[in-house]
Amino acid sequence: MLSKLVEALSSGDLAWQDYANCRGADADLFFPERGASTRRAKAICAECDVKAECLDFAVETGEKFGIWGGMSERERRKVRKQRQIAAQKRTG
Repeated sequence: MLSKLVEALSSGDLAWQDYANCRGADADLFFPERGASTRRAKAICAECDVKAECLDFAVETGEKFGIWGGMSERERRKVRKQRQIAAQKRTG
């Protein structure tokens, strides 16, 4: 199974989603009402083999809702800003 995961991740498509721990889970956990707990969703993400790919997808596409890669939208905004600053430093 690990080789299939590596192959899926290297293909550059969304095949990583097939390996996500949240697959088949209650979507309401990952898209909670305002003020509702995100602990259960983040716990599922914490053990996920494709957490980084999920986070990258959400940051790169500007996903505004839900828990992706174990982070809320507010947390992803910080990551996005950090990545932008790092990119600016690289291009000088």
